[in-house]
Amino acid sequence: MSHYLPNIGQWFQDLSNRQLFEVVALDRDSGTIQIQYVDGEITDMEVENWGDLLLTPAAEPEDWRTAFELDEEFSGDPDAALHPTQWASPLSRIEPDTVLGIEDL
Repeated sequence: MSHYLPNIGQWFQDLSNRQLFEVVALDRDSGTIQIQYVDGEITDMEVENWGDLLLTPAAEPEDWRTAFELDEEFSGDPDAALHPTQWASPLSRIEPDTVLGIEDL
């Protein structure tokens, strides 16, 4: 099963420890694969070690967001948690004193 390099976003289950993880980054230059377990832990592994793992493809778990305390409302748009829809705060109307290093005179 592990004779090829995975794609980012693929989910696998490690049969030796029964843990689910997602491939989150692949760096061919440094020869590393970064994976993230369902509990949020991120780890790197060498590409050479990928072939030694006993893996099976897995479906994305329904509750994978619980480790990150994300609600269902953010499932469609991962940036929604970072960009509020209501900008009514008085602080949002304050303009900076400088723009690109140029001060108002």
